[in-house]
Amino acid sequence: MLVMSQDAKKLMLADSQPTRSHKTELRRTSIQCYLCLLLNSHFLAEAGIHVFIFSCVSAGLPKTEANWQHVASDLRKIEILIQSIHIDATLYTESDVRPSCKVTAMKCFLLELCVISEETNNMHIRETVENLIVLANSNLSSNGTITESGCKECEELEEKNVKEFLRSFTHIVQMFINTS
Repeated sequence: MLVMSQDAKKLMLADSQPTRSHKTELRRTSIQCYLCLLLNSHFLAEAGIHVFIFSCVSAGLPKTEANWQHVASDLRKIEILIQSIHIDATLYTESDVRPSCKVTAMKCFLLELCVISEETNNMHIRETVENLIVLANSNLSSNGTITESGCKECEELEEKNVKEFLRSFTHIVQMFINTS
């Protein structure tokens, strides 16, 4: 039988509540659409049509602002949820990340994070892991195609338990937060 801590239950309830950032993005998109219609009504010529089309396209594009705070928040949720269950896994962990290798290390962490999702039957952990992976990958895409040389491959890293893995993962996310 799976017994959850009080913190884990609070996180599950918090996850079911709509967040403020989703409302902000919806407002931003609706403002762009209203602006498009306003511009279109004033510019009935060809230029107005172009402005309208480009505004509509830009409203649908994903936002490129890198927000590692959301990744850190999901990581804290995973740490709390994982306290209530036992995951017997060792994961490749970069303990001493050089700033020049942080993107490579983050990609390894994200690959290993999938193991946590596979090792548990807890849907809240799985959903949070999936969300974290999507957020981190979208934040990494804002770095473009950075190539880092002299960095260790994932399989060259030391294997550590889940708690050590999450502690090191938190450290590298802080590195991204401090440089953004």
